[in-house]
Amino acid sequence: MEEDKKAVALRYKMSEDNAPKVVAKGRGFLAERIEEIAKEYDIHIEKDPELASSLYRLNLNEEIPEELYEAVAKILAYIYSF
Repeated sequence: MEEDKKAVALRYKMSEDNAPKVVAKGRGFLAERIEEIAKEYDIHIEKDPELASSLYRLNLNEEIPEELYEAVAKILAYIYSF
């Protein structure tokens, strides 16, 4: 297990949210657990350590800042294409 590994879970409901929100985040063991839960529920996992570090700085239930919109939008566009 990587101790400095970070995982961040986002939620975005177009009808409710202005932007995606951080709904879970963790390092090390907690990051591994977040990924396990995502896999159990067939939730897309994007491995981008730089983006994860930026998102990790946010508080829970905080919307992502505008400077991360483009990076997150690319991931959401990919997910919604299926």
